[in-house]
Amino acid sequence: MSEQFRDVSPEDAELQPILAGLFDEYAARYDDYFSRHAEVELTEWYLPPQGLFIALERDGAIIATGAYKPYDAQTAEIKRIWTDKTLRQQGLAARVVQELERRARLAGYRHIYLTTGFRQPEAVKLYLSQGYTPQFDPGRDPEEYARPPFDGRLRFTKTLLHAALRQTA
Repeated sequence: MSEQFRDVSPEDAELQPILAGLFDEYAARYDDYFSRHAEVELTEWYLPPQGLFIALERDGAIIATGAYKPYDAQTAEIKRIWTDKTLRQQGLAARVVQELERRARLAGYRHIYLTTGFRQPEAVKLYLSQGYTPQFDPGRDPEEYARPPFDGRLRFTKTLLHAALRQTA
């Protein structure tokens, strides 16, 4: 069993069924609350040097994906974390997040920002386990974040430690 990360474009034909499935999952959880067309997405945001879209492959088949795009000059925003439904709870999403962090650090980013939806407790658990700081109260009923003044997005941040900083600590 051989696994490897591969850089891809979000427009690659092989990703289209995966991305469609990801948005179908969102629709099943949220109906139209987070519509696929609610936010503008440009392919170039996800291409090096400022962005990245990766696929984790096992024996040539895509089993997980993730991406980052620039949020600001020092911050990458993680997006499109997905794992094949039949392979969840095996740490694949954590590996994708860790690879995105590594690559963002190499690209010069110092911080990570991300959002997940209020009906994705498994994503909240993932980001907390990876050292992300919630910008909301995780003890609160997540459904409350779907009502004004909130927009349904649960925000997280993380500072990326660079090798030089770790050596002096």
